[in-house]
Amino acid sequence: MLGFAKKLFGSSNDRKVKDFMTRVQRINVLEDKFAALSDDELRMMTQTFRDRIDGGETLDKVMNEAFAVAREASKRVLGQRQYDVQLAGGMILHEGGIAEMRTGEGKTLVAVAPVYLNALEGKGVHVITVNDYLAKRDAEWMGRVYRFLGMEVGVIVNGLSQGQRQSAYNADVTYGTNNEFGFDYLRDNLVYDRREMVQRPHNFAIVDEVDSILIDEARTPLIISGPTEDRSDLYKIVDAIIKELIKDPTTFDLDEKQRQALLTEEGSEKIEELMEAGGHFAEDTVGLYDAANVTLVHHINQALRANTLYQKDKDYIVKAGEVVLIDEFTGRMMTGRRLSEGLHQAIEAKEDVKIQPENQTLASVTIQNYFRLYTKLSGMTGTAATEAQEFLDIYKMDVLEVPTNRPVQRIDHDDEVYRTYAEKNQAIAHQIAECHVKGQPILVGTVSIEKSEQLSEMLNTYAYKVEVSRTPKAEYAGREKEAAKIGDDAFDIQYATGKGITHNVLNARQHEQEAFIVADAGLPGAVTIATNMAGRGTDIQLGGNLEMRLQKWRQDQRNLAIEITPEMETAEEARLKADIAVHKATALAAGGLFVLGTERHESRRIDNQLRGRTGRQGDPGTSKFFLCCEDDLLRIFAGDRLDSIMRSFGVAEGEAISHPWLNRAVETAQKRVETRNYDIRKNLLKYDDVVNDQRKAVFEQRQEFMDSTDLSELVGEFRQDVVTDLVDRYLPPKAYAEQWDIDGLDEKVRSTLGLELPLHDWAAEEGVSNEEFEERLQAAAAARAAERLEMIGADQTRGLEKQFLMQMLDMSWREHLVHLDHLRGIIGLRGYGQRDPLNEYKTEAFSLFETLLSDLRHSVTRWLMTVEFRFEPPPEMEMPEFQEIHLNPGTGENEMGNPNAQLPEGRLDGDDRSRLPVDVLPAGWERTSRNADCPCGSGRKFKHCHGALV
Repeated sequence: MLGFAKKLFGSSNDRKVKDFMTRVQRINVLEDKFAALSDDELRMMTQTFRDRIDGGETLDKVMNEAFAVAREASKRVLGQRQYDVQLAGGMILHEGGIAEMRTGEGKTLVAVAPVYLNALEGKGVHVITVNDYLAKRDAEWMGRVYRFLGMEVGVIVNGLSQGQRQSAYNADVTYGTNNEFGFDYLRDNLVYDRREMVQRPHNFAIVDEVDSILIDEARTPLIISGPTEDRSDLYKIVDAIIKELIKDPTTFDLDEKQRQALLTEEGSEKIEELMEAGGHFAEDTVGLYDAANVTLVHHINQALRANTLYQKDKDYIVKAGEVVLIDEFTGRMMTGRRLSEGLHQAIEAKEDVKIQPENQTLASVTIQNYFRLYTKLSGMTGTAATEAQEFLDIYKMDVLEVPTNRPVQRIDHDDEVYRTYAEKNQAIAHQIAECHVKGQPILVGTVSIEKSEQLSEMLNTYAYKVEVSRTPKAEYAGREKEAAKIGDDAFDIQYATGKGITHNVLNARQHEQEAFIVADAGLPGAVTIATNMAGRGTDIQLGGNLEMRLQKWRQDQRNLAIEITPEMETAEEARLKADIAVHKATALAAGGLFVLGTERHESRRIDNQLRGRTGRQGDPGTSKFFLCCEDDLLRIFAGDRLDSIMRSFGVAEGEAISHPWLNRAVETAQKRVETRNYDIRKNLLKYDDVVNDQRKAVFEQRQEFMDSTDLSELVGEFRQDVVTDLVDRYLPPKAYAEQWDIDGLDEKVRSTLGLELPLHDWAAEEGVSNEEFEERLQAAAAARAAERLEMIGADQTRGLEKQFLMQMLDMSWREHLVHLDHLRGIIGLRGYGQRDPLNEYKTEAFSLFETLLSDLRHSVTRWLMTVEFRFEPPPEMEMPEFQEIHLNPGTGENEMGNPNAQLPEGRLDGDDRSRLPVDVLPAGWERTSRNADCPCGSGRKFKHCHGALV
C-alpha cells in the first residue's frame, strides 16, 4: 500500500524537489532581463539588493533575482551556466539543508548563488572545504564571480598572519578548511585584546563534502594544548605511595590481557588513609573520591599502571636519563614518542629520572559544537542519505537528493566474494589487466594506505595474460553455437601478455599533486589506486580534465620562464580540446570509467563515494566490489559461516560467488556498524554538550571582560561574596559562638584580604552575631580597597583588575578542563553502582564549575587586595605557546603536525620566514628587536608586524 502511494504521489523528497523546480522556473523567466544588462549594470545589482535588504526586505524576497544575477555572472566570467537542478540545490543550501548531488553534477558551482545571496547581508559567509588545496582553488575559481559582482573574497589557509586572517574574515565570502576555522575560534578565545580577534560572529556556512567534515572528521576534537606547570613533586609523592601499596598484592587487580590495573576496595581504603595522612587532599574535602580530588585519583591510577603494567627493558628502556618507549611489534626504540595523560610522567617518577612537563589542554571544541555556533548551516555532498538521521538529530539539517541533470548510465555489478585474500587479489589484478589492455580507465579504491601499497607492489610484478580477441576456427565457421559449447578449443584466441602494470598511487596527503593525477585518471588505460578519500573535489572526466591540463601547461611555461600570450593559450586550449576528444572517444568505446572496490567499507556512504566517481553527466561506467571471507567486515559478521557454505557448495579455488542476496547481507552488516558508530558519536557528544554549555558561558564572560573598560563593580561584588563565603565557612549561621573558628578566619582574612583585624576581641563581645561580624568585615574590606585605589590610581587599578580577571579566568578554565578530562576517564565506573554515568558526569561537572567560579572570586580578590605593585610599564600580555591538535580519524596522526605538507613545492607560505630576504625591510629596521614596538607605528610588536615577514 505504501509503495503504491509513493508511486502515485511521489516521496517526500520528490515533492520538495518539485517545489524547488517550480521556483527555478520563475528564475528562468528573469534570465533574458539580466542578460540584456551590461557588466557594470549587472554589478550595480549587488548594491541595489543590499539597499532593499537594509530597507527591510528579507533574503527570500530577493532570492529569485539574486539567483538570476549569480547565474548570469557565472555565464560571463566562467563560461558556465547553472543547470536548473543546480539552482534547486542552491535553494536547499539557502534554506539550511543538505543537497545530495552525484559526483560530476557541479557542486562547486551550486554554491555560488546561495553564497552570493547570503553575502548581501554583509555578515559574512563561510565556505568550508576538506583541504587547503580545495579552499585555495575554489576561492580563486569561484571568487572571480563574486569579485565581478563587487564582493570581496578571502581564503584561510595555514600560515597566514593575524592581519591576513582578519582581512580574510572581514571579506563578504571566506573559504577555508574546518580545522582552520575551528582553531581560529579557539585562538580568538585565548587573546587578551579584542583587536587581536580574527573571526566575526558565525552567520552562515556552506560545508562542501559535508559528510566527510561533519561526520568523519568530527570523531576527534580540535585541541589547543600547551605545557603545564611543573608537577614533579606530586608525581614523586604518588609514586612513593603506590610502591608501598603494591607490596601487598591484595590491594590491586591486574588484567594484563586488557592492560588494566585497578585498586581493590582494600587498596582504595589504604591509599585514602595514606593520602589523608600526608595532607594531599584538596581543601575542604574529606574523601579521595570527592570531585575536587579527581586529579589526584587520576595520578594514582596512572602511577598504579606505571608500576604494575609497564616493565623496564620490555615496554621501555632508560637511556641517557630519559624513558624511551619500545615498539612491541618490532622491538625498536620509538624516540620522541610519549604516552599521554600523565602516564609517561608516572613512569619517569617510577624510574627516578627527570620528569618532563606534560601538555595541558588550553582550549578545545568538537567539530559538532563548533558548527552548531552558526545561525544557519548547510552542506553538499554526493553521499549523505545514509546518514540523514544523524544530520537531523545533531545539526537539524534535512537531506534532500537532487536529481541528476542527465540520466545515470552507470552499471553497478553484484559483489564478487572469494574465500581468501590471495584469491581475491589475483582476481583484482586480472580485472585491472583486462581494463588496462582494452584501454578502459580504472579507478581502484582501497580502505587504507597500507592496502594501496600492497596492491601496488603486486601490480609491479604481476604477469598478465589477457584475451584480446577470439574467432572460431575454420572448421567451426558458421557454427558459432556449437563452438561456444565446445569452449576455447574451438577458437583461435589472441592474448596480450606482459609483466607489470603502470599505475599511480594516491594516499590523500599531497592534495594538489594528487588533484592533477586524478584529473588524468579518465585517460584510456589509466590505472589509479587510491584510498577512498584521495583526490576528493576533482572530477574524473573521460579523456582528461581541460582546466587541470591547462593549469599544468601554464605552470610548465612559467617554470621555463616563457611569457604566456593570449594567442599561445588559445592555441594550446584548442590542441588540448582535440586531444581530449580523441581520448574520450576511446575511453567511451571501452565502456567508460571502471571503479573497482577492493573491499567493503564499514560505512555504505564511503562505498557510495567511490561508486559515484564513475558515470558522471550521463557517461557510461561500471562499478564492482571484490570481497573475501577474510575482509574485516565479512570476518566479523559472517566470515566463518560464509566460508563453510562456500566449501560445502564445492566452490573451487579462484572462483567467486555472486548474488543480490549477498549484497543485501553485506548492506545489513554495514547498517549495524553504522548504527553502533552513530551511537558512540552521539554518546560522546552528550558528554561534550555538558562542557560546551560551560565553554560558551566562559568565552562569553571573557569577551565581556575584554570589551569592558571598568570592572570595578564586578570586582566589588567578588570581594563581598568572598567575605560572605569566609563568614559562612568559619562562623556557621546556626553555630554557637564557642564553635566559631576564629583562628581559621583570622588566617584567611590576612591571606585573602590583606587585613589585620581584632577578630578575637570582636568574638569576645557580648551578643555579637555572625551577621554583625560580616558587616564589620565588609566595611573593613571596602576601606582597604578604597585605600589601595587611592594609592595605585584609578586608571592603573582599572587596568590591573581587567588583567587579573582575564588571567585568572584562563588559569581556572584550563585547570577545570584537566579536571573534566580526568573525570571523564573514570566516570564510567559509576555504572557498576547502577548509576547513569552521564547524569553523574553532569552533576560532578556542575559541581566543579561552581568550584571554578568560587575559586575565581577568591583568587582575584586575594591578588587585588594583597599583591604589592611596582609602577613600571606593564609587559604586553601575550598568548602562551601552544600546539594545535586534530587527529586524523583514519590514521591517528596529528593533521596540524606538518602544516606545510599540503603546500605545493616552491610556494611561498605566509609564515615562512626563511624565504624573504631581510633587505625587503626599510633601511635600519632589520636591527629592531623582535619584542620591540614595530617602527611602522602600528603599536604592535615587531615580531607580530613587519618582523613576521623575515
